[in-house]
Amino acid sequence: MSIARLLRSKPKPRIAESPPVDILELKKEPYFIVASVEVGNSTTKCILTATNMKNGQTRIVNKTVKMTRDVRRPKPGEEVFAKTLCGTPLTRESVSELVRDTLLESHAKARLSIKDDLNFVVRSTGVVAGFSSPDEVGTFIQALADGCLIAGVPPRLMTPAMSIQNIPDRFKPFCLMEKIVFNGPVASVFPPKGSTGVEIVANEMEGELATAGIKEGSKWTDVDFRNPCLSLDFGTTLDGRITSGELPYSNTVGNFCGLAGAIPDALIQGTGLVDPQTGTTLDLFEGKKVKIDKTAREYARRIDEQISVERVPLGRSRYGSVPVDPAAAEKIGVALIGCDVGENGSQLNRLAQIGREIHQEKGLKTLFGTIDVVASHTTRRLVETAMEAGLVTKETAIGITGRAGISGKKPELILEEIGELNLYDQPEKNVVFVDDGLARGAAVMARCMNSMGTPKHPLGGLRGGGCILKRRIDYESRT
Repeated sequence: MSIARLLRSKPKPRIAESPPVDILELKKEPYFIVASVEVGNSTTKCILTATNMKNGQTRIVNKTVKMTRDVRRPKPGEEVFAKTLCGTPLTRESVSELVRDTLLESHAKARLSIKDDLNFVVRSTGVVAGFSSPDEVGTFIQALADGCLIAGVPPRLMTPAMSIQNIPDRFKPFCLMEKIVFNGPVASVFPPKGSTGVEIVANEMEGELATAGIKEGSKWTDVDFRNPCLSLDFGTTLDGRITSGELPYSNTVGNFCGLAGAIPDALIQGTGLVDPQTGTTLDLFEGKKVKIDKTAREYARRIDEQISVERVPLGRSRYGSVPVDPAAAEKIGVALIGCDVGENGSQLNRLAQIGREIHQEKGLKTLFGTIDVVASHTTRRLVETAMEAGLVTKETAIGITGRAGISGKKPELILEEIGELNLYDQPEKNVVFVDDGLARGAAVMARCMNSMGTPKHPLGGLRGGGCILKRRIDYESRT
């Protein structure tokens, strides 16, 4: 570590949080309103975002969150086609009703009309991490669509516009459809070559959305989070991407998978204060104080010993419960990096025992402090593994999103740990923390699918570089 860095004051993490927007401004300016409907293992959300097409900045209009475990029980005659990571049974009908209710509630709270104000809907799910067959994934996608339709979403708001005539008049000046067409890369990153990426790791689409969302969110900070970059989304399961530095489109050269929020959830489940199967840190954390001292760090080291962070070994069909194909990944040059406890979470019960011990001996403040230290160590280990694979250099930006990566004292601790890797002279200028990465990514995807962009405020291209529209047009004319 350089003397200059030792003498500097502690760096402040860059945390992207957009200011609220009121309904009058939404009506006055050209705001593109997108509903991100996410059904995850722990939470089901409808997050409404509004992107000002003049400057490309996205604001959160409303966030309605429900616990997925509260989905209604299957009715007689309904087929249970899958379960969440903690065992909650799902039917096509129950999922569609949960989506409907969440969509309607979100719009009602925002005082917006699905029929008149909404411009697009993007659906995603993290529950696929626990699925066992493509049929289950297909049924889930149908259930998400059913929920949107019965909530009153017009079908045209779930598919890209076929021509500029299908774009509302107020957005036509920002539509580049006559110059460029959407050919797959969201925010200028191709999915893993020769595939959609889902064949490599089941939740690749989540990694795609999170990466795009961090790119958008970083616009509220001084961190340029464009290619090459590394994204980590710490939901219940882990997803994320590592991108290369080509123009006009970069490639996905790495994917993350495995367990993330399930790790602190297991620690909390051991306290006896939440349901031992379906309880989460969300049940207890709201407004709680965090104590990070020598004791919390010692407990964190014990927990670290139970957590594996590594390149996913060949021969595994699942890693941290997520369906993977490491052989296919290796064949196309994609590094799969995973996080697990035992094999597919088989040793999470050991974490519950440690959680019980911390709570009984030191209390919740120390337990939450321990959780934050563990998160920072896991992040460092994931980045280190990517560095060892030759996929991360000082040119790479790092972005973090998801409940188990940005809450509490995690940003400060993660920035500290990444600083210890000596990757950057100024880690705070290269690492960004973003709220609601998936929802922001949905807003980006909706615009990409409709060829809408803001060339003066680009999301694509390389760090420090300009707009790549001309390069894209040249590339498309050649290919």
